[in-house]
Amino acid sequence: MGNTCVASASPALLRKTHDPALKWKFYGFSALLDRGAVTANSALFHCCGYSWFLQVIPMHKRSGVEIPYVALCLCLCPQNKPIVIPKKPITVQNIFLQKKGFIKGTYTWTMNNFLDMKLPVLSPAFDVGGQKWHINMHPLGDKYSTNSLSLYLHLHGRKKLPLGSGMMIELTLSILDQKHGKHYIVTGRFVFATKAKSGWEWSNFVPLKTLMDPSRGYLVGSNCILKADATIIGSSNDG
Repeated sequence: MGNTCVASASPALLRKTHDPALKWKFYGFSALLDRGAVTANSALFHCCGYSWFLQVIPMHKRSGVEIPYVALCLCLCPQNKPIVIPKKPITVQNIFLQKKGFIKGTYTWTMNNFLDMKLPVLSPAFDVGGQKWHINMHPLGDKYSTNSLSLYLHLHGRKKLPLGSGMMIELTLSILDQKHGKHYIVTGRFVFATKAKSGWEWSNFVPLKTLMDPSRGYLVGSNCILKADATIIGSSNDG
C-alpha cells in the first residue's frame, strides 16, 4: 500500500511518552481467522503530529517458526507532514466481525484507451452496502510509487455516515489477464470510519513493466480491465 511499518522508534521519540491515541477492539476476531491470512488495517489515527494506522496479520508465518501467530504492526503513512493536533480523547474503534450474512458487491471497469491515459482518472461510482465507492487510478504512478501503477479506493459521501460509525471492507482488486486467465490479484482488509480518511491506496499496485508486458495479457491493444470485489465483513454496529 505504500505505507511504512514501524518496528522501532528513534531515541528522540523515546525521551517523551504519549498517552494512547487509539483503542482498536475486535468482536468475533475468529472471523478473521476463518477468512484466511489477509492483513487488516485500522482507520487512521493521529499521534505525535503524524498519521498512523494499525495492521494486524491474523496468521503470520515466520521463517523457522512452524505455528502461525497473530502479528501487529504500527504503520506510518508516507505522505505525512508534521501537523499540530489539539489534545483530544482516545479514539476507540469498535469492529463487530461477521461470520455470515455478508454484503458483497462486484464492479468491473473496462478502459479502452489505457495507453492514452497520463493523468489520474476516477472510475464511475459503484454501490456496495448502500454506499457509493470510486477507484482512483494513477496510470503512471503517484508520487510515492516506484515505476508502478497506483490505485486508490474511495468511499464517496463519507461525511453522510452516522457519527462514529465505521465498517471493515475486504477488497480484492484484479487486473484481468485477457489471454490466459491468470489475473493479477491483490487483497486487503481496511476500516473506513467517519473520522478517518475516506480512502486506502496501493502506490505500488503493479510494476509498469509487468503491466505493459504483452505476454501477460493485462493489456490487449490499449484495453485494460480492472475488477473490484468488495465484501463488508464487519461494522461498528453489532445490530
